[in-house]
Amino acid sequence: MNPLFLSSVATTALKTVAEEPEAALSGAVARSVEASSGWLDAFTAWVDKIDGMVWGVPLIAAILVTGLLLTCVLRLNHLFNLKNAFRYMFHTEEGTSGDVSSFGALCTALSATIGTGNIVGVATAIGTGGPGALFWMELAAFFGMATKYAEGLLAVKYREFTPDGRVLGGPFYYIEKGLGPSWKWLAVLFAVFGTLAGIMGIGTVTQIHGITSATLRFFDPNFAPNDPSTGVAVLSCFGIATTYSWAVVISGLIVTAATALVVIGGLQRIAKVSTVIVPFMAVFYVVIIAFLLLGNLSKITTALELVVRAAFNPAAFTGGMIGTIFITMQKGIARGIFSNEAGLGSAPIAAAAAKTNEPARQGFVCMTGTFVDTIVICTMTGLAIIVTGAWEPQLGLQGVDITIEAFSRGLAFLGPKSGAISGFFLMTALTFFAFTTILGWDYYSEKCLEYLVGSKRQWVIKVYRFLYVAVVFVGPYLTVSVVWGLADTFNGLMAFPNLVALILLSPVVWRVTKDFLQRTQKSV
Repeated sequence: MNPLFLSSVATTALKTVAEEPEAALSGAVARSVEASSGWLDAFTAWVDKIDGMVWGVPLIAAILVTGLLLTCVLRLNHLFNLKNAFRYMFHTEEGTSGDVSSFGALCTALSATIGTGNIVGVATAIGTGGPGALFWMELAAFFGMATKYAEGLLAVKYREFTPDGRVLGGPFYYIEKGLGPSWKWLAVLFAVFGTLAGIMGIGTVTQIHGITSATLRFFDPNFAPNDPSTGVAVLSCFGIATTYSWAVVISGLIVTAATALVVIGGLQRIAKVSTVIVPFMAVFYVVIIAFLLLGNLSKITTALELVVRAAFNPAAFTGGMIGTIFITMQKGIARGIFSNEAGLGSAPIAAAAAKTNEPARQGFVCMTGTFVDTIVICTMTGLAIIVTGAWEPQLGLQGVDITIEAFSRGLAFLGPKSGAISGFFLMTALTFFAFTTILGWDYYSEKCLEYLVGSKRQWVIKVYRFLYVAVVFVGPYLTVSVVWGLADTFNGLMAFPNLVALILLSPVVWRVTKDFLQRTQKSV
């Protein structure tokens, strides 16, 4: 989710990136004035309470246990075939049915998962849980690969085709068809939560805020929100006097126009854009971080030792400023889960559209998404933060400011302009990451809505697309705190129906996997 992309706090086991576009960006973006009435404060507190309950320890434990169970069920065969998984990614089968290539389906899924969480989320986890949080993040990803494999496999096995040849698939279909019609109520719940999560902010308001925040930080960092002479009063027609920087207004319009051009074209266009942007932005980000790490090569071994040792005794390495091992585990596991979305049920919606006749084959391809998102990109970000010391509590930094500090320190060998270079790079990365999350979550929420209203009511989907674009348009000028809380809650609620199905259908996952491996490799 996720597309995609909140600041974890000690009282909640997980939050998406709700506060990252605002709190983590140090309030850079111009905001609409928040009403100070008692009812809004009470409603916000209620939303935060529900959010904390949904993303509490039980859900995180359930996702982790599901991954552990599936890893055992698969007998590590999914890991033994990681090399084949990358090969399957780039080779589309002949004579297959589907809407997009396996690579296109993967990129659509990655467009929603690779997001601001890879930049800000890792920083938040390490900043609140210490370097040891990175260890637990990787552990969550290790088990999450089995979960993502099972999701992709089941999505293809139980998908449906409409009379006009379009593909319908995702958790709602493998819940209904795999568990039986008596479980349809659970599938409907997933679809309702998925639709609400998409339109309530995960793919719209918060992502556009992330983009406009990044552009404002770079182009107009000294903007004064309440000074009419420095900006434009976008909402003056509603009696709201708050002004917004031209950097926010212009970047918001550009992203809205780009979103409309892609989203209104449907999955085919989303997949085409994703297959270009996702590999480019991922490679671009990895190359820059690799450059940073090479410049600090002598510190990497020490950093890795610190990660492992701090995972089990965080206070010993933070002077007691980072709390207990439980907090370190909580932050790392929670951030890892939400970074790659393994278990949430979003990625299989895209996987179902892949051109393949082999469910296990697409399962392997889906699994690579978790590997790339967390084990590669999040690990590199975490190491960059640790080797530069940008995470240290005494600096008083949080969220994206930690990442910015890490890049400024790590690229200091570039000269006095390293700060400006870091700012430009992170602005570019955040913009690409957030934009593709907007695209990915539009597709997810559309499919959830289509399951609810039926494939014949395509006019509903078309109306929804225009509504989705409209929310992106007004997003920069809305207050996101409550919206993120609601969206985060719905996103978490998606996981419960999906986890039930994954556990109950785990025997099917093994049978299909065993059959595929026997036919293709002559051994299991």
